[in-house]
Amino acid sequence: MEQKLFEETKALLTASPKTPLATYRVQLHATFRFQDAEKIVPYLAALGISDFYTSPYFRAAPGSVHGYDVVDHTQLNPEIGSDDQHASLFAAVKAHGMGHLLDVVPNHMGIESGNKLWIDVLENGPLSIYAQYFDIDWRPVKEELHDKVLLPILGGQYGQVLERGELKLAYHEGAFSIRYFDHQFPISPAEYETVLSFGLDRLEPQMSGQGVADLDLVELKSIITSVRNLPSQLDAAGDALAERNREKEVIKRRLSALTSKNVQIADFLNGNLEHFNGTVGEPSSFNSLDSILQRCSYRLADWRVAGEEINYRRFFDINTLAAIRAEREEVFKESHARIF
Repeated sequence: MEQKLFEETKALLTASPKTPLATYRVQLHATFRFQDAEKIVPYLAALGISDFYTSPYFRAAPGSVHGYDVVDHTQLNPEIGSDDQHASLFAAVKAHGMGHLLDVVPNHMGIESGNKLWIDVLENGPLSIYAQYFDIDWRPVKEELHDKVLLPILGGQYGQVLERGELKLAYHEGAFSIRYFDHQFPISPAEYETVLSFGLDRLEPQMSGQGVADLDLVELKSIITSVRNLPSQLDAAGDALAERNREKEVIKRRLSALTSKNVQIADFLNGNLEHFNGTVGEPSSFNSLDSILQRCSYRLADWRVAGEEINYRRFFDINTLAAIRAEREEVFKESHARIF
């Protein structure tokens, strides 16, 4: 398989062989976009530049000034410009007889913000359809990290951060997440049942016998049942894994629709969030949130432990740049599809 991939890639790269003779590198970012770069093309051509060399311009972390923290290899960075503006720039480059040399990031991705693949891994752990995309050791020496990703982003010890109320369970459009200042992490889909079932015995008598409201209560119970029936780690392989990936998103859409239409259920859910988020000064009130976090596919830790305990391969020692397994055919093809 690797040999076949090598041959296919070689064929693509040698289809139109061209040797750059003189390159000029342009650093693209929010204040120097495709449109700005197009304006200097005639000048570079007059200088005798053979190839227009650009920094990476696929979607990167918001506000990136260098482009090496790519979060999506399949899309252009909207901060740099649109597809039409990209096409216009390189039509000008071609019209002036120049080639295009593109700096690419084939071995790592930015994971601090906006990376849907990484978010899916944090949500589902080894059950993520992208679990093999990143170079993660799912069975490190420390047993408490089995099937988890260590995230050393806390400003102190986990227990202290938790009891200061800095970790918050949040809900938005059908999805639950943990928020820590500017950071946001999804909780395990299985934990939706924990949140939605809490206090259900109090809600039920309030809504029963109210016609449409009663049907909404039935829908809430059905959503909880759907969560309970998601394929587990023991049987999620092949078709079951695809089913789990599909059904968890259906659950979010159903929950979003339900809380949008029924104020009573939305208020019930907000009350549950308050319970799980605890009360500062009452350590035991954070036990419920701690239980949810212990069952997630990541472990939040003090940033100081990164060097000793982190279990995903990084770009050098930069925690926000996670290595991808470019040696795997599916990873290589996805990360190079737009380039080719």
